[in-house]
Amino acid sequence: MINDDYIPKIDLSNLISYGVNSPEAQNIIQEIKKASEEVGFFTVTNHGVSSQSINKITTTARSFFHLPLDKKLTIAPKKWNKNTDAVYRGYFPSEVNGKEGLDIGDPLLTHDMTNLTQKEKFEVNHNMSAIDQDWQNTINNYYDQVFGLGIHLFKALISCFSSNVELADFAFQRPKTLSTLRFNYYPNQEKPVEISSQDGVALGCETHVDSGIMTILYQDKKGGLQVQNRHNLQWYDVPHDPQSYVVNSGLALQYLTNGHFKATNHRVLFNKEERISIPFFFEPSYDFDINPKHMGIVDTPLYEVDSYENFLTNSLKKFIEYDRP
Repeated sequence: MINDDYIPKIDLSNLISYGVNSPEAQNIIQEIKKASEEVGFFTVTNHGVSSQSINKITTTARSFFHLPLDKKLTIAPKKWNKNTDAVYRGYFPSEVNGKEGLDIGDPLLTHDMTNLTQKEKFEVNHNMSAIDQDWQNTINNYYDQVFGLGIHLFKALISCFSSNVELADFAFQRPKTLSTLRFNYYPNQEKPVEISSQDGVALGCETHVDSGIMTILYQDKKGGLQVQNRHNLQWYDVPHDPQSYVVNSGLALQYLTNGHFKATNHRVLFNKEERISIPFFFEPSYDFDINPKHMGIVDTPLYEVDSYENFLTNSLKKFIEYDRP
């Protein structure tokens, strides 16, 4: 494996402090544009999410996965828990693809929002107060902060093509977005999920691209995440930095920018030590059309324009953890 400075590191201080339209932010926007065009991955520092929130969410995730299996299964979707109607939100066990996970939707979604809850992927999160009385505050605070970071980054991406940065607020209306906070737990795996057909490397998470606009990831010190250079097909380690997030372009951004910013293959190396990662899948409102014209891009369309809801339904078919009849 190749280890160098392939993954750009971007300081967001001026973007967060002064806003996307400020002169102070323009160099940062150009760094984001270059990273998105050439790599599809970058890390960000001074991102506005407090270290206290990061530490708290990491501790909360670790505590959850160390609960007894029968307790975790009480908030599993109906594929693993016949006593619930949930399909998308909640816990999934490691039998799925070698890792355990917990999918958390927007905390602002409530049962009385029937215009949303009657839709396929909108499910109110489980009440975890009996397990952890601070759970809801922890989730709310972290979700708010990382969602806000997503808005900053998306405005920067929009500004690479158009002055219409208000598109970010139109495209991402809470709780109409399908954004998902996930806890991933890689236990002491005995065997790899996959052996790479390209280079024979043992993997703890298969090679894939993400579906959404972008993923904002916090990974623990075990690391293991690798990114593929789409030109020479070599793999590069994403360095762990406790103060940074890893940001990568998703397939929806590729469609929305008509291929200017491409989704990039990534994978996780097999590791016999337990590992936690916390991705935030930044995804737009279900009825937002993935149309490059929104970005001021008038090239001949490379992809069929569709609502994000339909786009996501088709995209998730490739992920085994979402095979939930």
